Amino acid sequence: MKKILLILLAVFTSLTIYSQEITGQWNGILKVQGIQLRVVFNVSKTENGFNATMDSPDQGAKGIPVTTTTFENSKLKLEITNARIEFNGELKENLITGTFKQGGQEFPMNLSKEKIEKQTVIRTQEPKKPYPYYTEEVTFQNSKENITMAGTLTLPNKEGNFPVVILISGSGPQNRDEELLGHKPFLIISDYFTKNGIAVLRYDDRGVAQSKGDFKTATSLDFASDVESAITYLKTRKEINKNKIGLVGHSEGGIIAPMVASKSKEVNFIVLLAGTGIQGDKLLLLQQELISRASGVSETEIQKNKKINSKAFEIVLKSKDAPTLKTDLTKYIKKTLKDNPNDNKPKNMTDDEFVSLQVDQMTSPWMHYFIKYDPATTLEKVKCHVLAVNGEKDLQVPPKENLTAIKNALEKGGNKKVTIKEFPNLNHLFQECKTGSPNEYAEIEQTFSPTALDEITKWILNQNKNPH
Repeated sequence: MKKILLILLAVFTSLTIYSQEITGQWNGILKVQGIQLRVVFNVSKTENGFNATMDSPDQGAKGIPVTTTTFENSKLKLEITNARIEFNGELKENLITGTFKQGGQEFPMNLSKEKIEKQTVIRTQEPKKPYPYYTEEVTFQNSKENITMAGTLTLPNKEGNFPVVILISGSGPQNRDEELLGHKPFLIISDYFTKNGIAVLRYDDRGVAQSKGDFKTATSLDFASDVESAITYLKTRKEINKNKIGLVGHSEGGIIAPMVASKSKEVNFIVLLAGTGIQGDKLLLLQQELISRASGVSETEIQKNKKINSKAFEIVLKSKDAPTLKTDLTKYIKKTLKDNPNDNKPKNMTDDEFVSLQVDQMTSPWMHYFIKYDPATTLEKVKCHVLAVNGEKDLQVPPKENLTAIKNALEKGGNKKVTIKEFPNLNHLFQECKTGSPNEYAEIEQTFSPTALDEITKWILNQNKNPH
């Protein structure tokens, strides 16, 4: 459930500034949860004042027209209506010290006439080329949905016959490295597995990077068909041991792996990295509660939000069709907003915009499916070897409740080939951490705990010693 804030640089209109000293190019770095975005304002003088455009080099956007601006007594205020963005700053000696706001969030951002370089984040775990194993860029077809998927296959050697794992990413659009917040966990996992004799196929999610298809309309079930296509492809490779195909899924990927394994005898084992055994609505409530508490939200507020969200999820669970669901959710969220006018809604967003945003999120194909889906019913049908692991400080998939649910479901189905492990002091990304809060993810240098990686690798190698 990796959810990170995306700063959407939407279409801006015009800019008016009333000071000649404000003209020129202003450069800034917007830092959002470990992501750095360069922002450039180009201000020029006109007969009626000043105009400006905005560039976002890291997003490939240039010459974006900007909305209205005031500049008085060295204080600059930019209100960008269409994107609900506001920038406030004060000009002192060619430096504008300010704050960037969007969607109710605030981020410090300073603007300078000097060119600003992004800070280099050093991730010491990332492997460096040339790799001591064979790497091949590959494509394969999801013939069921007519989608071409693109990824990377790594083999311990170019020639041979190897066990293999398919890496399945967590929620949100992910590339083959499962890249997020400056980390590339799948690159590191793939490198370690391959060095230890295990072939690895990792691929871009549909609609991401070089893979085709539409990510926005897909559910976990659709992503499962992509994994099935990956298995079909691997069976065509002479370097792959067809009896030793495993799935390693992180977070949502740990929901998808059992979906595939429960229907396919070709899957020899699965590894669930914080994969969930709890129904979606219950998991989201636990997640919201734990993260809110770690963020210092009062218990009164936590319980109030839990009650509000529980009712919203109940509406989704009881829904029979999309139009009725949208109508019912709209009524409920409007009433909730009326009863709690100062809660959650960003100041620069109208009530109607806020309600529409909330309804769209909860009725999206992925969220609608996730809220209703109970992984336990699928886990009961999984008969292959299973390793389920969680970090002790995981606030997104709480370990004790989750591992217990997975263990109970597998036992109910009669599967005795199960290993359950809770790693001390690790978070949802399996980093060694202080609190487990998602706010720490980007700041932690480590991408994936070496201890966890070593134990998972040994478990996989042990399965490959056993007959299918």
